[in-house]
Amino acid sequence: MLDFILWVLQNIALAPYNLVMALINPGAWLNWSNPEAVMRFIYYGASVEFFFVILTTFIVITAVGMIWNREILWWGVRVLEGFANGIGRLAAWAGLLMVLQQVMIIFLQRIFRVSEIRLGPLGTAFTQDLSWWAEALKFENALVVCLCVSYTFVQGGHVHVDLVYSAVRFRTKRIIDMVGSLIFMMPAIVITYLYAWFFMWRHLMTPAVTSTSDLDRMLMQARIFRWSVETIGPSPNGFNAYFLFKVLIVAFCVVVFLQAIAVFWRSYLEWYEGEESEGKYLDRDKTGDDAEDLEHAIHTGSS
Repeated sequence: MLDFILWVLQNIALAPYNLVMALINPGAWLNWSNPEAVMRFIYYGASVEFFFVILTTFIVITAVGMIWNREILWWGVRVLEGFANGIGRLAAWAGLLMVLQQVMIIFLQRIFRVSEIRLGPLGTAFTQDLSWWAEALKFENALVVCLCVSYTFVQGGHVHVDLVYSAVRFRTKRIIDMVGSLIFMMPAIVITYLYAWFFMWRHLMTPAVTSTSDLDRMLMQARIFRWSVETIGPSPNGFNAYFLFKVLIVAFCVVVFLQAIAVFWRSYLEWYEGEESEGKYLDRDKTGDDAEDLEHAIHTGSS
């Protein structure tokens, strides 16, 4: 146990050094014309060093906000929730696209007996079979699922199975939220990310990389590196960009992890400041019913 604690403290102490070295040597991992730089990017993208850089940054910002100025944490909450809302509101348009695309496929296939759709000037830029467009609906659905998950969290749209939460006091609820984000939300999404990261890269390049490969081994593999983006689908003329689903899994992990940080910071701030801070800076969409309720409240108050 003592060895583990010392290992954690050592990695936290080295995190600032690792971050500075990465920032002053961007060519070592961002120059993707060099296969070794690609391999370094893959390795460090799911490495112990990267994890402790993120962890140390979170600890430092949290500590500074708790001890010095809580507005730092409120600023962080607004940025992270604003990011979740922005990504989610943009990705939500894929739902409308799915409906229009499905209607188009049905009309063209069942009524006009068209077998393919051509887009671009004179219909020559992009031509795909109708089965391609039909299977592309899966990707658009994945866009909504993966990129709207944090947005739905901010909007309070997820289903809650509540046995204890509603019966406890306000500050107890905030403690439950803090513990939940640290003990359940963050570890679960970190584990998912570690699997998803290498799963994604195995469908983008060769040779195959694994989570057990060390940096020296991967740098040796760079000698035979080549891009090999997955373009094979389950059907001959179907959707052939299934590698995008792997990219979306990684994106899902990122947005959920950022939301977990926002949940912890908001829960702490509302616990510290009390019920008057509940929903502070919270940007939620107004539906038709909400707008009518607000208008009714304004008229009632003015009368």
